Amino acid sequence: MAMNSPFPGMDPYLEKYWHEVHGGLVIYTRDQLQDQLPPHLRARVEERVILEQEHGFRSIYPDVYVAEHPRPIMTAQATQEAQATAVLEEEPLRITLLTETRTEGYIEIVDAASGNQVITVIEFLSPTNKLPGDDRVKYRLKQREVMHAGANLVEIDLTRTGQYTLAIQEGEVPTSHRTTYRVCVWRNETGQFELYRVPLLRRLPSIRIPLRPADADVRLDLQALIDRCYAIGRYDDLDYRAEPNPPLDADDAKQADEMLRGKGLR
Repeated sequence: MAMNSPFPGMDPYLEKYWHEVHGGLVIYTRDQLQDQLPPHLRARVEERVILEQEHGFRSIYPDVYVAEHPRPIMTAQATQEAQATAVLEEEPLRITLLTETRTEGYIEIVDAASGNQVITVIEFLSPTNKLPGDDRVKYRLKQREVMHAGANLVEIDLTRTGQYTLAIQEGEVPTSHRTTYRVCVWRNETGQFELYRVPLLRRLPSIRIPLRPADADVRLDLQALIDRCYAIGRYDDLDYRAEPNPPLDADDAKQADEMLRGKGLR
């Protein structure tokens, strides 16, 4: 039996399970695009390694450390002086940073007839790409590398955690397109950005994926991807009585509350 989110577009409650949802989006994108591609073009799943550090993990050392060392022969006077000036040295607390690795997928459309030249890169942004730190710096570098290499770049941002990180500068985005979620396409042939509006309570758009200059665009139905993630992930047990994390802004929260109450979920 198919299960559908109560939200007509992106379900903000799915962000709680973003690592799992992200993996599904990447795989289902490959599947949706593969049969649409012209001969010799292939959609391939690529991965990068993400490092995560848990600052709460620590190693505890004993309060008193006893070790045996050869002791020099001391006179009685020297012994008394040493005892009078001795101070208690406190052992420092040793902190160990636990580093874990995980992978994060993205899509490359490559030309198998030209040595797998990268034609288009498709990214679903994650909080790791948008939060301050090394991963965001590396993602920014990748944006520039893809664009300077002559490939197309498609960025789909369906998360609300973190900072604005799309390739187009935030100040260049008109107010009409500063929606809850965002999609940005860099078309290398024209040197232009294409923006899609993605408000909270609206069906996700079907977007055009650019390929080589002589190729027609192919379509990626974002709503079909999210619907499939929701159904296969069996997220029908989400608690819609609670607020999503991160919380929605005031306008979106009001609209979401009205919609959820209308469906008897609050």
